[in-house]
Amino acid sequence: MDMFGSRRRWRGELDKNRRERTNGQAIFALLRALVILMFGVLVIQLINLQLIQGGEFKDQAEINALREIDIPAARGLIYDRNGTLLVLNEADFAIAIVPGDLPDRGQTAVYRLLADVIDIDATEIESLVAAGIERQGEYNPVIILDRLDRETALILMELQPHAPGMRVMVDPSREYLTGSLLSHVLGYVGPISVEEFEELSVDRYNPQDFIGKNGVELEYESALRGKPGKRLIEVDASGRELEVISERLPLDGSNLVLTIDIDLQREVARILELHAGDSDNAAAAVMDVRTGEVLAMVSMPSFDNNVFDSALSSAELAALIETPGKPLVNHALAERYPPGSTFKTIVGAAALEEGVATTATTITSRGYITVENEFDPNVLYIYPDWAELGVLDFYDGLAMSSNVYFYYLAGGYPDEGFNGLGEERVAAYARAFGLGSPTGIDLPGESPGFVPDATWKSDTFNEPWTLGDTYNFGIGQGFLAATPLQMLTAIASLSNGGQLLTPHVVKELVDSHGNVLQEIAAGARTTVPVSPAFLDAVTAGMRQSVTDGVASSAAVNGVNIAGKTGTAEFGPVRDDGTLETHGWFVGFAPFEEPEIAVVVFVQRGSGGRDASPAASQIFDYYFNAPRLARAETSE
Repeated sequence: MDMFGSRRRWRGELDKNRRERTNGQAIFALLRALVILMFGVLVIQLINLQLIQGGEFKDQAEINALREIDIPAARGLIYDRNGTLLVLNEADFAIAIVPGDLPDRGQTAVYRLLADVIDIDATEIESLVAAGIERQGEYNPVIILDRLDRETALILMELQPHAPGMRVMVDPSREYLTGSLLSHVLGYVGPISVEEFEELSVDRYNPQDFIGKNGVELEYESALRGKPGKRLIEVDASGRELEVISERLPLDGSNLVLTIDIDLQREVARILELHAGDSDNAAAAVMDVRTGEVLAMVSMPSFDNNVFDSALSSAELAALIETPGKPLVNHALAERYPPGSTFKTIVGAAALEEGVATTATTITSRGYITVENEFDPNVLYIYPDWAELGVLDFYDGLAMSSNVYFYYLAGGYPDEGFNGLGEERVAAYARAFGLGSPTGIDLPGESPGFVPDATWKSDTFNEPWTLGDTYNFGIGQGFLAATPLQMLTAIASLSNGGQLLTPHVVKELVDSHGNVLQEIAAGARTTVPVSPAFLDAVTAGMRQSVTDGVASSAAVNGVNIAGKTGTAEFGPVRDDGTLETHGWFVGFAPFEEPEIAVVVFVQRGSGGRDASPAASQIFDYYFNAPRLARAETSE
């Protein structure tokens, strides 16, 4: 019994030990499974971090540690031909957000802090930042508000350490010292658009950059801008600069020296305003006939290009665009008008060159000519002259601006067996004198004008070209359209031996020390196909027009002027049967040794009453004012 009982106790203890050992093994197995599971999760996470997202985190770590910052170059200054400063740079402040530097859970607090200072709603700031991220990424500054006043900028600078991601930026802005006087020539700068950035990003432009938008600011953008530098810096997690690792200094932009004489520009503007009256627009320009240098170019109405230094509201921009006369348009080169009788100079040169007439050819103006309808002889069309001018030779016809004389030269007169140039040759010479194509001036927005012909009319209106069309063409009416600048270069070619020059408003590019980097040389596009003797005959007729003809109001004491007026009809017929007119004058001086050519255009004006007297005052100022100034100085 004792022996049996002791044995049962041993077996019970053995079973107990077995149970304890089994439980221990289960717990160990469970722990081992947990360890393996945790190790597996860790391995998966490591794979995710290192292989799947490794590149992204690596780039982010590098961006957070090192950052490359552009150092903008100083934009080039602009001077007139005599060294007068026209445009300079000023420091300007802007507030920006660098999205990548915003705290993970504190963006809203930064937005609210900024909103309290600049009076922009925090939700609007958030929207601007979101749009900036989509457009340019997280580590380029998103401009929230530019053109900050100095006091606000200083407040924000003090708050910068408490607002990670917020950055006060100092950018140069442009100040145009002459206001509206040179706005069409100088142009202005403005924020780079999304489309412009996509096109120019390869040239190291940034989304917050300003670029030239018009005038020489646009045309010479690459020269004025210079080349930005680079600074490699180390930053902390909030984007604050810790250390400059390396730096490459920027190369400042080139300065421009214009061909414009600012004193002459000011006087031309004053004279044009005086004679423009109630016209919606007007234009005048002065050019050196030897070099193509534009000494003055005025378009009215004008605008102050300083207004684009700050963001214009939609209403302000609409007011500029919708103002009668279109102040944002340079009417000297961007709009085309019928040139009227100024075109007779080209028709006259063509008629002499083609043998249609000689300087001795006489034609009688009875105040009009009549032409039978091609299909009904009982229908007569009347083509009027401005007066009954009698018997005229070539010089008289040009000096008195006889329409009848130039009807004959352009279209002929079948009743008398007089053969004219015809539409095709009139068009060819118009194009040879530069009409119908841009002059190539170094300003944007130039119109090519328009020269019609029979093929164009047929294609456009499905109508044949008629003799009446040629008559109107020959006196600068009908479908023909030219810019004031085109007529200026055409007249200059008559005075300089036939060289059709490329006009330009920039004389040279210089560095900050005045060293000439590039000189804009005189250049001729072509030579007009008229012999010198015939060019001389046309200019002699223009001289007679001033001494004893319809352009007598252009005369100046002490200076021999050669010129041609034009009064071009346009628009619907008025109740009294007349049409409104544009006033033109083109001419050059001195007649013996030409230096300058002048064009004046006055919308809703007259050539003899408005444009010609304005040109007279321009010539008088150019030739006589310096002499008077010297005389006053010597007294």
